[in-house]
Amino acid sequence: MKLASLKSGGRDGTLIVASRDLRKAVVVPQIAHTLQRALEDWQHAAPRLNAVAELLEEVAGNGGTGLVESQQVFDLEPVALAAPLPRAYEFVDGSAYLPHVERVRRARGAEVPKSFYDEPLMYQAVSAGFFGPRDDIAVTSEDYGIDLEAEVIVVTDDVPMAVTPEQAVAHVQLIGLVNDVSLRNLIPDELAKGFGFLQSKPRSALSPVLATPDELGPAWRDEKVHLPLTTHLNGRWFGAPEAGVDMQFSFARLIAHAARTRPLSAGTIIGSGTIANQDESRGASCLAERRTIETLHDGKPTTPFLRFGDQVRIEMLDRSGHTVFGAIEQRVVRFVSGD
Repeated sequence: MKLASLKSGGRDGTLIVASRDLRKAVVVPQIAHTLQRALEDWQHAAPRLNAVAELLEEVAGNGGTGLVESQQVFDLEPVALAAPLPRAYEFVDGSAYLPHVERVRRARGAEVPKSFYDEPLMYQAVSAGFFGPRDDIAVTSEDYGIDLEAEVIVVTDDVPMAVTPEQAVAHVQLIGLVNDVSLRNLIPDELAKGFGFLQSKPRSALSPVLATPDELGPAWRDEKVHLPLTTHLNGRWFGAPEAGVDMQFSFARLIAHAARTRPLSAGTIIGSGTIANQDESRGASCLAERRTIETLHDGKPTTPFLRFGDQVRIEMLDRSGHTVFGAIEQRVVRFVSGD
């Protein structure tokens, strides 16, 4: 099944079940008003939501009119969607694709520490609010070095502390995409302080829907998503690296790492980090990656960071060319006080 949230209904939105083709949807107040509430009672909510999803497919297949559990089926409009989880208790973002790390370090003449191959890199990201899939990226200044980062995420139910990777598999309940916005020119000074990211990592945007692992079929295996993640910048192809290739740490490993010394609350989002392949012909999932490749080949970067007015599109298609989570489509705009 595929789940989303309407912008109506307050800070946490209104939970809806979406049809597989993302054309139709239905609200489910009889089950849960918000996705967060459903995740907190997932054992009971998931079967009921799945039953609604099956009924919705039947209605959608008959022209999309009618009721599902006394609720009117309606046309799904991406602009009406908030992030599926408009806010989450935790968002921990990994860096599971080591080709990206290796290139960045090679470009500045540094080696990758051996520990990076044995233990995931991870940081606590912003979770107090997420942009919807059509919301603008509002930034104060272009001088910050605005960058996109196309990633895969998973969402968990309650995860016990010290869970093993083998146990963590059962706690992956939903899968989706994120544009993990970065302000590259603010990062060096923050990291130099030795205390991690803060101002350089603003809010991110989530895909229109989150899907249960079974929706991906054979593309979900080994706790990885084996599909390309495609990014377009201003209508031009930017990259489509394979998310299942060169991923050093599976989502099970990432969850176990995050839960080593603490439990994870239902609704925790785990990010894969920027998708990157050894094969450079697959393109990139962030501007920093492309600029690094340019530096390695030509001695300096030529691709600029994002500017006001730029358009970003991030989407994952299945092997038949159908969208899996819908597209994140955002425009970069200047933040004006009071927005």
